[in-house]
Amino acid sequence: MPALTRDEAQTRAQLLDIQRYEISLDLTTGEETFDSRTVITFTAAADGDTFVELKPAHLRSLTLDGTPLDPEDLTGNRFPLPALTAGPHRLTVDAAMRYSRTGEGMHRFTDPTDGETYVYTQLFLDDVQRVFAAFDQPDLKAVFEVAVTAPEDWTVLANGVTEHDGHGTWRATPTPLLPTYLVAVAAGPWHSVRTEHRGLPFGLHCRRSLAPHLDADAEELLDITRACFDRYHEKFAEPYPFDSYDQAFVPEFNAGAMENPGLVTFRDEFVYRSAVTDTQRQTRAMVVAHEMAHMWFGDLVTLAWWDDIWLNESFAEYMGYQTLTEATRFRDTWVDFGVTRKSWGYDADQRPSTHPVAPAPDAVPDTASALLNFDGISYAKGAGALRQLVAWLGEKDFLAGINAHFARHKFANATLADFIDSLASATDRDVHAWAEAWLRTTGVDTFTPKVTHSGREWTLALDRDGSRPHRVAIGVYDRDLSDGRLLVLRERYETDVPEHFPPAPRDGGRPALIVPNDHDLTYAKIRLDDVSLDTTLRSLSSVPDPLTRAVLWNALRDMVRDGDLPPATYLATARTHLPAETDLAVVSGVLTFAGAVITDRYTPPARRPAALATLDALCQDIVRRTEDGSHAGLRLIAVRGLIDAATQAEPLQTWLTLGAVPGGPELDPELRWRALARLAALGEADEDTIAAELRRDPSATGQEGAARCRAALPDPEAKRRAWDALFTTDELSNYLFTATAQGFWQAGQDDLVRPYVARYFDDAVGLAARRGPAIAEAAGRLAFPMTVVDDDTLHLGETCLARTDLTPALRRRLTDQLDDLARALRVRRKAEHN
Repeated sequence: MPALTRDEAQTRAQLLDIQRYEISLDLTTGEETFDSRTVITFTAAADGDTFVELKPAHLRSLTLDGTPLDPEDLTGNRFPLPALTAGPHRLTVDAAMRYSRTGEGMHRFTDPTDGETYVYTQLFLDDVQRVFAAFDQPDLKAVFEVAVTAPEDWTVLANGVTEHDGHGTWRATPTPLLPTYLVAVAAGPWHSVRTEHRGLPFGLHCRRSLAPHLDADAEELLDITRACFDRYHEKFAEPYPFDSYDQAFVPEFNAGAMENPGLVTFRDEFVYRSAVTDTQRQTRAMVVAHEMAHMWFGDLVTLAWWDDIWLNESFAEYMGYQTLTEATRFRDTWVDFGVTRKSWGYDADQRPSTHPVAPAPDAVPDTASALLNFDGISYAKGAGALRQLVAWLGEKDFLAGINAHFARHKFANATLADFIDSLASATDRDVHAWAEAWLRTTGVDTFTPKVTHSGREWTLALDRDGSRPHRVAIGVYDRDLSDGRLLVLRERYETDVPEHFPPAPRDGGRPALIVPNDHDLTYAKIRLDDVSLDTTLRSLSSVPDPLTRAVLWNALRDMVRDGDLPPATYLATARTHLPAETDLAVVSGVLTFAGAVITDRYTPPARRPAALATLDALCQDIVRRTEDGSHAGLRLIAVRGLIDAATQAEPLQTWLTLGAVPGGPELDPELRWRALARLAALGEADEDTIAAELRRDPSATGQEGAARCRAALPDPEAKRRAWDALFTTDELSNYLFTATAQGFWQAGQDDLVRPYVARYFDDAVGLAARRGPAIAEAAGRLAFPMTVVDDDTLHLGETCLARTDLTPALRRRLTDQLDDLARALRVRRKAEHN
């Protein structure tokens, strides 16, 4: 089916003005399909040809202005409307549409815990045509009137307040002008927690089997929602533009959340069944803040075409972190951003697939290519650039420009040029030049300090690879005179680079540590001078500020990836300093990189046991440190790390038998499945053990855990069954596909899985073509043979990449994976000679 091109969208936007959609959905017609009836009222500006999009299971009828059209004219996902005359029109479409199991369109899920069924829409980026007929592009906004017929015991949620008419149908209040991709419906026997704030109905919703867990966190979620809502009203002159604010936690959701106006949908893993750290709660809160920011960035003012997706995502990302810091108890959100999100952006920006934050319009020629740009560039790099813009411009002028933008373009569409003009109206600074340097370019600038000193006088210069203007903070640290193991801040000062960077002599003697991007104000890699690097390796945990520690950990991470620091040195540094770390985001981020990347991919196989032993010892130190019960979050992270690094069945089997780790925590479902997955990978579990655990936890999460464990078993027949489930039967839902793929490739099982490497590069191509972008992305990200790090895998992948029949989603993901694989090979080879 053809993707919509930018040229086609522009032509159609010039021809059509869409006034209204009247959508009637019937969800009572069976388990495979639902009925969809759409009436579109629109006006043609001139005589011309156009088309409407839909992907039906069966197209029953179409009428244009009362005249029947032939359903057989449907070609792929397009129905032609030739010789359209200038003036008003009314198009009616009646069809049966398929439910989805891949998280696209109208997704249907039956909860294995209680047999209850739920459906919800995910219509981004061009999946609205899986649910109803539409002129599906972001700059054809319209009013939507939605009616849904559902089983009697269901509740129907939508973009506006819904009411039941007493005859099985729910009707939502008409929306303001919206793009098609933001229409939302969620239906099922929801468990709901409702309240009001500022005269608006607020609601939280989840499936019934999760009701106790939502109830336990409802006040926390509502407090965060209210606090962010109020803070946005302090920042933005335009009030919240919709009539309600519902947040629905839905099953098998592909993204973290989706910013549907009035009905934000979240993956329901955010309704925690098991113990979580405060950083995980902070992440959930940030997603709440991120999606609420979209009510203005994206929903009130919408991009005109998908080249400007950063206008949605970068702004919501920046505003989410900043507003959470200002309005809630989570005051260190930028540490998590620095450790977790920025590394996502840095990695993406150094691959062949990198692109500008704001690509040129002709670089996004169609919707298929646009979908590829929802990545670390559009989210993390864009948010990092905006944080730098605020530092450079000042928050007052930044917010003035934003409010000018909302006032000029509310309920309409806007482009990058429109936004920059709005910012420029609020400042004397050259925002247009800033945008060209930051938003239209690719790659990461790198700062390297150069220090000269004589006696007590020293001079700092910054060598830079890159040309963007930066506003940075320079941190200067000394060793504590009373305890040479500790560091104290001598001074921190902000400066512009390169225009006004002052390499003037300074007093006080040669510092022990110089941090060129202290407090992480800009988006750039840093290198450390020799003295600062030595200080970092010896004393990182004594750096007083967690955000500065995050910057330094990122610097070490980048050095490992670039081959400038041996992986073993990074592990040794983590072993030395992580047990003393107090920030949960830092501990979690460093452990994740140390395990999943350094130990499983960058470390030569012969040295992997020693790397695992280092991780085990590190986590044991944290467990000992937390025996007094005062650091439950740290202890939980350490126990997870112990499970992942285990090389023997003990103590995991003992923990499972006891139901707890001695001294805590208890083994809740998440920890039990984690431990069992590790035992399965070690060959210390079997099908009977997995089946017994599934009987203990028959939930959807339990089903995923069992699939992950079965695929991890080091048994040829288990691998064959898992492979057939992934690539042959096409029966797995998106979440069960993900779980099976996660289990299949296990470090240390190279000989067993090697025959599947070549098969992957054949089977993934057909799978992507059959099952669509969501499964193609999962196949490229999780089913890729990432643990088989050798030249044969790289060669097979490069040969596959040369094929002409790859879907765009699979091609992009393979490009990234192969670049990461080549990097892992380089790092391994260098490590073997150290």
